[in-house]
Amino acid sequence: MKKNIKVSASILCSDFTKLGDEIKKCEDAGVDMIHVDVMDGHFVPVISMGALMVKAIRAITQLTIDVHLMIENPWTHLNQFIEAGSDIISVHAECYGQRRKECLEYGQFPKEVDNIDINKAREDILKIKASGKKVFMAVNPGTSVCFDELLNDLDGVLVMSVNPGFSFQKFKPEVLLKVEELRKTFSGDISMDGGINAATAPLAVKAGVNLLATASYFFGSENPKEAVAYLKTL
Repeated sequence: MKKNIKVSASILCSDFTKLGDEIKKCEDAGVDMIHVDVMDGHFVPVISMGALMVKAIRAITQLTIDVHLMIENPWTHLNQFIEAGSDIISVHAECYGQRRKECLEYGQFPKEVDNIDINKAREDILKIKASGKKVFMAVNPGTSVCFDELLNDLDGVLVMSVNPGFSFQKFKPEVLLKVEELRKTFSGDISMDGGINAATAPLAVKAGVNLLATASYFFGSENPKEAVAYLKTL
């Protein structure tokens, strides 16, 4: 069954000196969610923001807060993000498996795995769900959907279409096949994050994506409302 397209605006590309105004811009434009990119300088090379930002956003909007944890050992921080007011928490598959040899060491990116510890991942998934939040499994471009056993436990899957933590990357069209295969068996939300714009969003939706995370395309638009309306027509 065809799903309605939802839009999640990445606050990372907003003007932090005018956070309230930027959130209002999202609300007025018809955005469904605020996407919060949490990066720790270990799982990815960049440090961004944490639970305090989620708490600040929660205080000024009723929009769904979609938190993307690009951090090592996410299980040590889940309570902070749950208590801060997150509605959706995405944890990375790559945090639950043995890293490939080319990304084992500190400073080697992107992180990729071939399989994961299903029991460890399920423990965190169920903890998030028990708190009343939704949980997505995020997966980097070079990692396959190696968690079929968990799909029934997940509300969604977040497919990265760029390697996280690096700016100005081009959309990787090869991830579309991953979405197509996943959509054959998974009826939950499939989100895509990275290089989503007017040209790439139709490709993502055609493959089976129904939740589009957009950053510069939205916050850099001269008419954000039109940009959102376009994405929702796909």
